Amino acid sequence: MSAPPVSRRLVVDLASLRAAWRIPKTSVVQIQNALGAAWDVMEVKAPAVSDGDGGSGSPEAISAARGAEIYLGFGVPSGVAAAAKGTLRWAHSATAGIGASLAHMSGSGVLLTNSAGVHAEPMADWVVAAIGYFTRGLDRMLAAQRQGRWAKEDFTDGAIPMREFRELRLGVFGLGGIGSAVARRGLALGMKVSGVRRRAERGGPKGVEWVGGLADLPRLAGGSDVLVIAAPHTAETVGAVDRRVLERLPHQALVVNVSRGSLLDEAALLELLELRRLRGAALDVFATEPLPAGHPFWSHARVLVAPHVSAVSGQFWERETALIVENIRSYLAGAPLTNLVDLEAGY
Repeated sequence: MSAPPVSRRLVVDLASLRAAWRIPKTSVVQIQNALGAAWDVMEVKAPAVSDGDGGSGSPEAISAARGAEIYLGFGVPSGVAAAAKGTLRWAHSATAGIGASLAHMSGSGVLLTNSAGVHAEPMADWVVAAIGYFTRGLDRMLAAQRQGRWAKEDFTDGAIPMREFRELRLGVFGLGGIGSAVARRGLALGMKVSGVRRRAERGGPKGVEWVGGLADLPRLAGGSDVLVIAAPHTAETVGAVDRRVLERLPHQALVVNVSRGSLLDEAALLELLELRRLRGAALDVFATEPLPAGHPFWSHARVLVAPHVSAVSGQFWERETALIVENIRSYLAGAPLTNLVDLEAGY
């Protein structure tokens, strides 16, 4: 009597404590169906860290990873990578950022994919909402409402600039999935859009005026009424939006950051806001998260603070599951995977 075939294993480590990111049972079923009966899908029930790029890995996840061929999680925890060494062939992150995973994934030979494009649509919507919040004076209206003050004169005597979207010049730092979605919305609203990306030759959405490389970031800032930071965290982009770049921004410009706090000089930004050189800053990410109590951003009249939630959407798992299933089929067929991370470039 022949021995039964040895099952191949996929580990699902996506039991986030946060409902928005917790994988639903229907998605697990779709994953199992895409793999077929020859595969064992092991779902880790222990809570997984979904903030940032994932945590260090729960004991249950580390145990499940031993002998696993595929791992699905929030980043790739170091403990998981060590436990699955020698058997792991592909790891997928349900996050866009994978910076914390690079140190133990580089040189491993493991295929790593991320979810950058999955988050693009809701994040781009958030960027547009943030632009409107400042350019249409909603921040000042809210302040007046809290004071119980009928502030009509503030908006009709020119004290508070009220700009239309179609007169804005939008600069996008990072024209990947998220930045391109931002650019498309800006173009649709009549804005003039330019951008900067690592590989300028890839261009941007149709209608973008020009696309440059990282060295062109000061030029981009100089012609942007709104500068949106949507580039990934890499060795080259850390600290890229520094004082020199911020000082190139036109008077009353906006800064919107949906990337990582590490890309932006927050101290220089705060100083320019205090000097009233900038109209405002909409920040979904920070150098330290959660943003520390007492930080000047919390109470600053020109700052919109969001707790790293611009990607939250009720449509997330529909898109995320479709990406995972598509990549499972490609993996089984030996075809290229979507959202494959360049481990040397860092995204």
